[in-house]
Amino acid sequence: MPPQQGYGYPQQQQQPAGTVQANNGYINLATGPVLLATMGQRFLARLVDGLIVGVIMTIAMVAGMGSVVGIAGNAAEDCGSYMDPGYDACMNEAAAQAGSGIAVMFGILGIFALFMLLYEWLMIGIKGATFGKMALGLRVVRESTGQVPGVGAGFIRYIIPMVGAFLCYIGAALVYLSPFFDGTGKLQGWHDRAAGTVVIKK
Repeated sequence: MPPQQGYGYPQQQQQPAGTVQANNGYINLATGPVLLATMGQRFLARLVDGLIVGVIMTIAMVAGMGSVVGIAGNAAEDCGSYMDPGYDACMNEAAAQAGSGIAVMFGILGIFALFMLLYEWLMIGIKGATFGKMALGLRVVRESTGQVPGVGAGFIRYIIPMVGAFLCYIGAALVYLSPFFDGTGKLQGWHDRAAGTVVIKK
């Protein structure tokens, strides 16, 4: 005897991960339907990140410049007047000390560049969000699983706009604006497509 159908509405088939629901801003992931982040929310999150990074960079630059100026100024004062014996040798030594201070400043900038790499790459890869995205309640997840991207996909997502930044930052700007051109409704930028990620609102 064939099984009888149950009463009520027929059950809807589970849509595959990555399917956008019609005109409501939701996308179906393996973990269930979630709301896609809007471009406005993503922009605000990047603005918060920019403020955080800008404050850290300003502190690093002021500290580096302060050390250079302080070293050069103190050394020049110790040399006395140009009429004093050994003045030229003293000023040459002061210039060498200032040069070492500049090297320290570039070292600070190098550390800052490393921080930038690790901040965006590892926070997205491991946590799925930078501090800016956390503040806006956003998260980057794999489209196929709904889980955090992982360090591999996080690096791919980070490096694509950074490569574009070498062209006077025009390439990076195009990458960040590319979700506007996504006809699938997922608001995926080129870096998202390459990494297989979407940005959602938690």
